[in-house]
Amino acid sequence: MSEIQENEIQTCEVSESEVSESEVSESEVQETEIQESEVPESEAPENERKPRKLLITGGTNFVSRYTAEYFAATGYEVTVLNRGSREQAEGVTLIQADRTDLGGALDGLTFDAVLDICGYTEEHVVKLLDALGDDFKGPYILLSSSAVYPEGNPQPFEENQPTGENYLWGGYGTNKIAAENALRERMENAYILRPPYLYGKYESLYREPFIFDCARGDRKCYIPEKEMSLQFFNVRDLCRFMELILETQPENKVFNVGNPQTVTVKEWVTLCYEAAGKTPEILRVSDSFPQRSYFPFHNYDYRLDVSKMLALMPELTPLDEGLKEEYEWYAETDPPMDRKSYFEYIDNNLA
Repeated sequence: MSEIQENEIQTCEVSESEVSESEVSESEVQETEIQESEVPESEAPENERKPRKLLITGGTNFVSRYTAEYFAATGYEVTVLNRGSREQAEGVTLIQADRTDLGGALDGLTFDAVLDICGYTEEHVVKLLDALGDDFKGPYILLSSSAVYPEGNPQPFEENQPTGENYLWGGYGTNKIAAENALRERMENAYILRPPYLYGKYESLYREPFIFDCARGDRKCYIPEKEMSLQFFNVRDLCRFMELILETQPENKVFNVGNPQTVTVKEWVTLCYEAAGKTPEILRVSDSFPQRSYFPFHNYDYRLDVSKMLALMPELTPLDEGLKEEYEWYAETDPPMDRKSYFEYIDNNLA
């Protein structure tokens, strides 16, 4: 799931990766031979150059911030596009503009690739492509969402299944579908990534942080009576996969991304407590109580088939390791976020 609204799959919510650039030189070749690795990248055919100048939308919150920092730290020339209302990531160049009213903000600028972390609507994609101009040929990576799959599709959801409205995600999902379609109509060298719930450093939604707060306060944890499964993807792995796409530009253009394993709610809560060095006391709550009043996930059970991603990138961050890293960041920084009134509801209705 990208930076998104509280009731959206974060993809967004949507993001948040390390690379090294190496040159190989051959000293034991005849003077008249030119080794492929000796050709400067600037002189290589255009379709063989690795993208180095990136435009990243957003760059200040959760996935987009992690993405900007990841690529800046690994040697890419990163430009971020946002309204300039928050602190910027280190090592980036800011284009301060509203993406729906770009005017001439991109005039005279060229980019090797676009990582569109905050493209939520058709208008977002169309106006950015218009501003980039006809000379931009991609790659363009759009962070979409698993919300594009209708709940009635066979599970696990596969990339070749039809997209459509999902009863839970509503307009968020249909807007993502429109953004995907607009991109594919305009750009041949375009990639679409559909994650489940994203987590990790810079988390901006009160999901893992809520359970961390339960653990730090030695509180009991209330979870739904009906067990359900959750699927996650670490923002670092998302960035690693985007980097892999930039470097290899695979033939397949649409990827479900995420950990292949799902976990139950109880398992997830236990891992969050363990990340904080605690053991949870878990209590089940009847479905007569509204789940979203005391727990940070909707009553929705689904799974993505991520085999296409795994064929290119089989090694992923274990969930327990990723949660521990997120907890350490959260405990150290105590970041501002919209802390929902779960505790108030629990204390007044469940405790």
